[in-house]
Amino acid sequence: MAALIGLAGSPDHRDRADAGRGLASFAEMPEAREPLLGLVLDAGDTFVTRMTAQALLRRQDSAGLAVVASALATADLDQVDWIHTAVLDVFGVIDRERDAAVRKCEALERDADERTRHGASQLTAVLTEITPLLHATRNH
Repeated sequence: MAALIGLAGSPDHRDRADAGRGLASFAEMPEAREPLLGLVLDAGDTFVTRMTAQALLRRQDSAGLAVVASALATADLDQVDWIHTAVLDVFGVIDRERDAAVRKCEALERDADERTRHGASQLTAVLTEITPLLHATRNH
C-alpha cells in the first residue's frame, strides 16, 4: 500500500489513476482514506477522479461509498460531474446493486462525520435518479 500512496503523488495522471484503482482495494483501511480522497478530488485531471471513484464504487460496500460520499461533499463542479458519471457507470445496469447502494448510503447519512453525512445524502439522490437497465424478476 505504501507504494500506491507514493504513486498517488505522481505528476503523471495515468500513475495517479492507477494508484486510485489500486488503493480502492484498501478503502476500509484508515491510512488509505486521505490518499483516496485526494485522488477522487484530483485537481490536475478528472480522469483520475472518474477512475478512482469507479474503483471505489465497484467495491459496492460502505467503505468505498463513504470515501466517494466524503469527496462528493467538497468536490468542485467538474469533479461532481465525473463522480456522477462514475456512479452511473457502476450502478446504471442492475437494479439490485443500485438499491443496495441506496440502502448503504442511507445508513451513511447517519455517520458521525458531517462531510460523509452530507455527501451520502447527495449520493443517495444521484442513485435514486438512476433507472437501471436490468431489473430483477420479482415474485408477485
